[in-house]
Amino acid sequence: MLNLAILSRGPGLYSTQSLFRAARSRGHYVRVIDHQQCSIVVEQGVPQVLYEGGRLVGMDAVIPRIGTSVTDYGAAVIRQFELMGVYTATRSEALIIARDKLKCLQKLSAEHIAVPRTVIAGMPEAVPRLIDLLGGTPIVVKMLESTHGVGVVLVESRSTALSLVEAFTKLGQPVILQEFIAEAAGADVRAFVVGKRVVAAMLRQASEGEFRSNLHRGATATPAVLTPQEEKIVLESARLMGLDIAGVDILRSKRGPLVMEVNASPGLEGIETATKVDIAGAIIENIEKGVERFSKGRKW
Repeated sequence: MLNLAILSRGPGLYSTQSLFRAARSRGHYVRVIDHQQCSIVVEQGVPQVLYEGGRLVGMDAVIPRIGTSVTDYGAAVIRQFELMGVYTATRSEALIIARDKLKCLQKLSAEHIAVPRTVIAGMPEAVPRLIDLLGGTPIVVKMLESTHGVGVVLVESRSTALSLVEAFTKLGQPVILQEFIAEAAGADVRAFVVGKRVVAAMLRQASEGEFRSNLHRGATATPAVLTPQEEKIVLESARLMGLDIAGVDILRSKRGPLVMEVNASPGLEGIETATKVDIAGAIIENIEKGVERFSKGRKW
């Protein structure tokens, strides 16, 4: 039996509950901890995490479910557990890199993973030239950290693109500009990686009049079968990001699969519902193996 902690601000959320039930059904002790309520104690040789008036001790593993709005503090809490010698299902540095869309794409493209052509404007004045590099409009404008399609806009004209970049820049929100893959027709594939295998995949189709294929925006989801090339790219992307648990989103383009994003804290509801695969159970089983390796002195 393992002593597990799920780091989550929403104990009633589907993903949190699914993981909780999967852990309990396997005989593990598990509790849900609000990472925002954790206090980090930095002291020479004695890293500590305080919660509800006491020290958190005796845990075998933590399962991070960190929301986008609290990435930095969530990562700091994960890092503290790492310093305490606790196995973490998602490493702190991997979470930080995956959350930043530009850093993620930079790392993947440097390792020859195909991604949509992407640029970032240091100054709004560069936007017209960058649009030319992308092959002209329409283009997609994205905030560096976004979720559920928030901060993602399809832009049809140069003037609108310039206005958006100027507005985001004034708000201190850098954005990336990305080529629009028209042939994807509002669909993408989310592949869920656990350990070194793809445990499930779904095709997400945007609703009529919408280009974003997020389920929170009315998209539909159906089970998908990956091609051998897609599976190879998905697994390599998760490995390069240092993630044992990942949702890898790919677009099916004329030039082959393009990795759009690697999600370090992918939701379970949509894909478990669409595929009927017990992904939470696969995650707990992978953590059991990870703790065993870790206890033998073999790091993550």
